[in-house]
Amino acid sequence: MTAASTQIESREFVETVAFLLRETFEGSPEGESSAYLDKGAGLFNTLGPIHHEAASREFHGTTIAAQTEHAKFYLDRLCEFINGRTERVNWEDSWLIDTVNAEEWDTLREMVRLSYENTLRCLASVERWTEDEVGMAIGMVAHTAYHLGAIRQLAKRV
Repeated sequence: MTAASTQIESREFVETVAFLLRETFEGSPEGESSAYLDKGAGLFNTLGPIHHEAASREFHGTTIAAQTEHAKFYLDRLCEFINGRTERVNWEDSWLIDTVNAEEWDTLREMVRLSYENTLRCLASVERWTEDEVGMAIGMVAHTAYHLGAIRQLAKRV
């Protein structure tokens, strides 16, 4: 078998995507290498200490709350597509939340955690990956990594 025709097993693909999503959300485990330059810099660790007022503070046209909601919305919709959704999505709806009070901020952070856990289950449930689904899974990693970086930069400013 040539290198060009080598295929990976579905399980290996899911494990690799899940590993990268775990790092994006949970951060790298203590003492282990990281896919990111900043070890342990997951979304949950980043969002945890942020106060709701800081999450709502606008900087360069966005807020931490808006970036957080958008990343969650994206994960939720892509899991729906992987599970067969065909209806169009109004992506503008992902930016409707930009300010939060204390209760809303706690709820949003918990909803992000639930969306992440659902995403891992969603990926594990796929038995046969199509080209579109592979693209969506890779998009989940790239998109959430981008917003993790954006949130980390905003957190330094607020």
